[in-house]
Amino acid sequence: MDSLVFDSQDLAETEDFLCRAYARMTIGSSTPEDSRARIRRGTMPSVSVDELDLGFEMSYAVTPLGKICLCMVHEGTIKDHVFQGVRDDFGPGDMVFFAPPDLPYAGRVCSARYNITMLDGALLDQVAATGPQPVPEPVRLTGHRPHSPAAARQLKSTIVYLRDHVLADPAVAAQPLIASTSGQLLAASVLAAFPNTAHTDPTAQDRTDAHSATLRRAVAHIEDHAHQPLTVAEIAAAAHVTVRALQYAFRRHLDTTPLGYLRRVRLAHVHQELRAADPAETTVGDIAARWGFAHPGRFAALYREAYGTSPSSTLRG
Repeated sequence: MDSLVFDSQDLAETEDFLCRAYARMTIGSSTPEDSRARIRRGTMPSVSVDELDLGFEMSYAVTPLGKICLCMVHEGTIKDHVFQGVRDDFGPGDMVFFAPPDLPYAGRVCSARYNITMLDGALLDQVAATGPQPVPEPVRLTGHRPHSPAAARQLKSTIVYLRDHVLADPAVAAQPLIASTSGQLLAASVLAAFPNTAHTDPTAQDRTDAHSATLRRAVAHIEDHAHQPLTVAEIAAAAHVTVRALQYAFRRHLDTTPLGYLRRVRLAHVHQELRAADPAETTVGDIAARWGFAHPGRFAALYREAYGTSPSSTLRG
């Protein structure tokens, strides 16, 4: 996991940094003598989460980023944001998709404090079905604003979780299972929030393929590889079905999702390790993080629900 902090009042330095951190761009200000920019970034594979504080008015014109770029405004405004077919203003509380990865965009930041979250488009493909096999089309977002306030709130909550409970601790963010699970969680939240080209309803063939043999293959793959980063797409490939068929099979037979079942299997491994561990040599947090659980409170609640006691009691017991 990498992190960086940038703090400068020099507009040329800020432009150089932004070009290196995002994409080639030009920026400008009517008050270059008073143009302090503060930026803090946390990254893990395929994802970066930045907090920006620009206490001045700054124009920007940016070349295509090549990534999904989300913006969550805390304070101030972003005005005249433009890309092909879109012109909009964003204010406090807004959660938006800045522009398709292959399009340039431009606008003005007006004394704003905001979050920029970027992710590789391939993450969307790992958690979604995009069309008939064997050559699915990459998933594309087709709208720049969430389709409902509830979906926007869920996406904001996911970004805050990544910022505060994953990327805030380098040791946690460096855990491969946490990075994999967190990336998929973010991608799923993005797909749930914005209109997109993913096909989520199972076809007639998907329903036919969602039989018990499919489930057995998927379960076996999950249980054999739970210690490794796993995606929904990889599990579907191991079961020889589409992502839609895989999702439908788990809903039909187990009333859960593939990632929900994976979380259950990893929780069982945590339980086994806690029972066998020496509390003088390890902690609950160490074992939980190794199996992909980053949030102590959520992990403790899941553990108590499954085993009727706290993880710390199991470790001490």
